[in-house]
Amino acid sequence: MITPSPVRLEAALDPRLSRWLWLVKMFLAIPHYLILLGLTAALVATTVVSGAAILVTGRYPRPLFDFAVGVFRWHWRVGFYVYAGLGTDRYPPMTLAQTDYPADFSVDYPERLSRPRVLVKWLLGIPHLVLIGLFVGVIMLYPWDVFLDWQGGPPTGGYSVFNLLVVIAGIFLLVTGRYPRPLFEFLVGVSRWVYRTLAYLGLMTDVYPPFRLDSGGREPG
Repeated sequence: MITPSPVRLEAALDPRLSRWLWLVKMFLAIPHYLILLGLTAALVATTVVSGAAILVTGRYPRPLFDFAVGVFRWHWRVGFYVYAGLGTDRYPPMTLAQTDYPADFSVDYPERLSRPRVLVKWLLGIPHLVLIGLFVGVIMLYPWDVFLDWQGGPPTGGYSVFNLLVVIAGIFLLVTGRYPRPLFEFLVGVSRWVYRTLAYLGLMTDVYPPFRLDSGGREPG
């Protein structure tokens, strides 16, 4: 039996996706990219502050925790709409709060967190980063493309295996009008692994991410 994770990423595939809209979603989402650029910078700063608070008190300040979850949630909505899924044609809402959008992210608030573990989570997360890099690391197309910031949007000069699979899903949509269900479940599973790891590295949980690909739109367990 799979133990439910405190980090939950879920998605519902739109049964009636446009054949062609995915071709312009990258441009439609530009306002989100600009906002997320600022939010992500703020998240880095608040994570440093939260880490110091955990070291002293063993607690993640609740307002900063809710902000961090909201930023991750916003990233996942935009990713599911564009570069990490193409799973819905519904435009992502511009809010940190939970909505009825078909892609959602949440983390159970931890009442207590390990103080010393704050200093080593980045080290403990390296095995996950290496494995995830096999999916989301960029295939070099130009010399100046060193690495894809997977959270920041689509690449400009290189593509990861993950990005190429999303494009393949788009081609299926264009030709057949259908999204291959196994491909959808695999892509969401990779994203779930990525976000569990990011939540751990972001000090939001002490539960170490499992080394498994939990595919499908719903969380297992």
